[in-house]
Amino acid sequence: MFSGITSILDGLRTDPSGTIITFLYVAVCILFSLIIHECAHGYVALKCGDPTAKWLGRLTLNPAKHLDPLGTICMVFLRVGWAKPVPVNPRNFRHYRRDYIFVSLAGIVTNLIVCLLSLIISAVMARFIWKPEIIREIADMGERSILINVYDGSFAAAVYSGLYSYFGSYAQVPWLMYIQRLFLILAQMNLGLAVFNLLPVPPLDGFRVFDQFVFKGRLALTPQMMQMIHTGFLIVCMSGLLTGLLTTVNSAVMGVFSSVISMLI
Repeated sequence: MFSGITSILDGLRTDPSGTIITFLYVAVCILFSLIIHECAHGYVALKCGDPTAKWLGRLTLNPAKHLDPLGTICMVFLRVGWAKPVPVNPRNFRHYRRDYIFVSLAGIVTNLIVCLLSLIISAVMARFIWKPEIIREIADMGERSILINVYDGSFAAAVYSGLYSYFGSYAQVPWLMYIQRLFLILAQMNLGLAVFNLLPVPPLDGFRVFDQFVFKGRLALTPQMMQMIHTGFLIVCMSGLLTGLLTTVNSAVMGVFSSVISMLI
C-alpha cells in the first residue's frame, strides 16, 4: 500500500494535472465497479426470494449505501478492495443451496460481464483511434490484442497510463483515446474485483462458494474465527503479498479475453 501512496505523491510532484486526472478516472471506475458488484448480489437474492437487500435500501446506485472506507482505500492503492456486504437471509431462498451459490457468484459474474463489455467497446474504438495501416501491420503480426490488453499491450498500456502522445503519430482520431482510457481502466478494475472475490477467504464470495461446493455449507466458523481470519487477510492485502499472484492471474485472464475480443478490431 505504501508503494501506491509513494507513487501518487511522486506523480503529484512530477505531473500534478495528469495524476489528478488519473485519480478521477480510477475513482469513477471504483465507484461503479464496487456498487454494481453489490447491487448484483442484492438483485439476484431478490429474484431468489430474499427481499432483505431491497428492504434495507441496498438496491441503489447511491455510493453512500455501499462503500466501505477501508475497502475503498485498498481499491485505490492496491487495485483490490471491497464494499459493504449486501445483507442476505438465505432462509428466504426458494432452493437454499442453489440460490446461495447463485447469489454468491452474482457479483463476480457481473464484474466479468462489465470487463468483457468494456473490452468490446475498447476494441471497437481502437478501429477508429488507430490508422488503418497500423492496424493492418499489427494484424499481420498476429498482435491485435496489444491494442486493448493493458497488461501486455504497448498501445493499450500507453492509453491506460494517460501517455496519449506516446503513440500519437499512429492515431487518426487521438481524442478517442481519452474515452477508451475509461473503458480500459474499467475492464482491468472489474477483472481485478472478480478474481479477488474468488479467493476462498471470508468474507469474500469465493469463501461461500467454496463452502457450498466442498463442505455442502457445513463449514461453520465462529464470529471470533471469522474476525481473526478477516484481520489477518487485511494485513496480507495491505502488505502487498498478494499483489504478485493476483497480477499474474489477472494478466493471464486478460490475455485470453483480449485475444478473442481483439478479432473485432
